[in-house]
Amino acid sequence: MLLVERPVAGSIDDLLRGASDRQLLTTGDSKSGARFERLVIDGEPHVVKHLHVDDDWIMRSTGDLGCRPLQVWKSGILDQLPPSIDHAVVGAAAGLGRNGWGAALLMRDVSSSLVPEGDEPVPLDQHLTFLDHMAELHATFWGWTDTEALTPPHHRYLEFSPDGVSLEEQRGWPDHVPRLIVERWKGVCDVGGPDGGAVGGLARARSPRVSAPATAPQTLLHGDWKFGNLGALPTGQTVLLDWAVPGQGSAAAELAWYLALNAARLPTTKESTIAAYRASLEHHGVATAGWWDRALALSLLGALVWFGWEKALGGPGAELDWWLDRGAEGLARL
Repeated sequence: MLLVERPVAGSIDDLLRGASDRQLLTTGDSKSGARFERLVIDGEPHVVKHLHVDDDWIMRSTGDLGCRPLQVWKSGILDQLPPSIDHAVVGAAAGLGRNGWGAALLMRDVSSSLVPEGDEPVPLDQHLTFLDHMAELHATFWGWTDTEALTPPHHRYLEFSPDGVSLEEQRGWPDHVPRLIVERWKGVCDVGGPDGGAVGGLARARSPRVSAPATAPQTLLHGDWKFGNLGALPTGQTVLLDWAVPGQGSAAAELAWYLALNAARLPTTKESTIAAYRASLEHHGVATAGWWDRALALSLLGALVWFGWEKALGGPGAELDWWLDRGAEGLARL
């Protein structure tokens, strides 16, 4: 895959030249600490996202000093996405803030096309389209090797671990979610019993849980297919925003993340969702026989390691039980 590097502005002024009506923008779904502005360029609405490790706890928990959303833009990786995916980025500035570690991404304002916030299930046809376009993205990059030093597996799987967010306590817990993560992991074994304790232990361990997914076929992962980052354009394309944790990994890991983070709004069962994604992957030319069952089991275990703290928030119940059962299956495959 031939990548053509994109030019990057050296300052905010250069990036936003000619912009007007700049206003701070509050987004309810963004919980990382990043700052947004809405503005107008050539009569068209845009959004600029300001990124720096000092402001963004997810960047800190994943060891992101190089600003990975900037990297995927500058490298030309976003230009290789299939036509079904619209990332909305139109420009970037680099070398901002302390140590030059910060960046700004300029995007078309696609907010009217995003999945609305709320608790209602998304429409079934939209859900299936998201899965199909996810599979097409993975198929496009099938066998891809990361040469851009994006998100490594150990940073990806420590993102929501007590160790991954430990720095936040030293900073006085400036954001609510990291403190909640630490508190709830302490209670996972109480709610989940022996299986919960085993998963809680894996949340601190790097191996073999981190290395196991690398035995499956590899592709490009967006890293955060949550409904808050997704939308549908009139063209039929899927909007896919917030490339905060892109990198190389197992396609099943992306699916497992989608299942875990969007669980409350899925319009159908997790099993049907898994079957639909696998069928789409096959439709886009990827044979799944021979590797799928193990990759899926390990990836569902990985999702429980990511979100076991969140699944335990509501106490014992069908959702937690489903994930603990999948975790036990994954543990048996390590």
